[in-house]
Amino acid sequence: MKAATDFLTHLAQAVSTMTLYEEGHPSRERALDTVWESLRRLQEDVAAPRFTFLDEDILLDSQPLRSLQRWDWGRRLARVGIQRLEFTGPVSREDLEVFLDETLARLTGGGIGSASVRQERATRIRFGSVGIHDESGDILEEVQEMATATLGYDLKEEVQTVEWIHEELKAGQRLHLLEAETLVRSLSVAMHGDQEFLIPLLRIKRFDQYTTTHAMNVAVLAMALGEYIGLAPAEVRTFGISGLLHDLGKVTIPEEILNKPGKLTLQEREVMNGHTVEGARLILASEEHLDLAAVVAYEHHMKIDGTGYPSFRFPRRCHQASDLVHVCDVFDALRTNRPYRDAWPQEKVLNYMEAGIGTEFDADLARAFVRMMRSWESRVAVVERPEDPVIRATAGPTTAAGESEPGRG
Repeated sequence: MKAATDFLTHLAQAVSTMTLYEEGHPSRERALDTVWESLRRLQEDVAAPRFTFLDEDILLDSQPLRSLQRWDWGRRLARVGIQRLEFTGPVSREDLEVFLDETLARLTGGGIGSASVRQERATRIRFGSVGIHDESGDILEEVQEMATATLGYDLKEEVQTVEWIHEELKAGQRLHLLEAETLVRSLSVAMHGDQEFLIPLLRIKRFDQYTTTHAMNVAVLAMALGEYIGLAPAEVRTFGISGLLHDLGKVTIPEEILNKPGKLTLQEREVMNGHTVEGARLILASEEHLDLAAVVAYEHHMKIDGTGYPSFRFPRRCHQASDLVHVCDVFDALRTNRPYRDAWPQEKVLNYMEAGIGTEFDADLARAFVRMMRSWESRVAVVERPEDPVIRATAGPTTAAGESEPGRG
């Protein structure tokens, strides 16, 4: 959106000008007038704009501003604690100037919440770390002192987006790349929503919610593991999209097979195993730019020892993204209640994965995943699925494990 791009550009220009001129100087006043007018024009289109500065990307609400990709000012603002900037209503020029003074103080080492520029009254400008919400409408300051046991980041829209993507494909429509990319960015926002890295995982209440929740969980786990092993941000998001779409072929599987409580027949097993081929086909038919996601959809049930499905005519190694998603896929599947078995406790799952190193799982990726989950256990945030799910910091479900087969797809 041009109005949003213009506003952020004028904001950066205003702060730069304020470093050169004292209060009252004509050049400084013109810069303030320009950014204020650009904000007013933006709010004619978007009454309550919310910006998120995340790695190389700038989001307006959940939409990426592609013209500002790799915008250096986004990284500069995030580094000084302004990861999210919201305008909840009309803003006076005076209030905007106070916010810009605060921003300048942070950027020049004046400190967070500098006494010389702190806003003493409530305004319609809110800023702080991603995921921090203050219902009073005050500027978000001293983020380090805010409670973190319960976060107010709502994943309802993300759930609805995945469900919409699946319904579109069931109806014969094409996969929408922009929605998938935006959803992964939004999940990344949730993961970076506090002073420490979080892993938000959905927990189902009904078995028919599994496909949606599993897709989101594997995307989150894939991004978490990608960051843990040191991948670049762009690679992390690409692996996240691959995780999100890895089971896309299940939209073609009848519900009575997907959620069957008993053992599958040989014919049903054949149908279920076909979701890998169907997923790759759906992705390639919709988006040529998602070739890696198609490879992952096809390969994610292949094991290191060559078993699994579909079978290759000639033995070969799978793509690293497929091996990584396979690790995350198995973990979330075993940690989730299914019609044919109860969820396994986390430690039992991790022990199972360690036992499968070198046969089912890539050794480096599986060891890294196990280390990550054990060292970051306190960072797992479980999200229930009521009408309005809210993240709560917890170590995850503690349902007793069943002793039946680990999973079926």
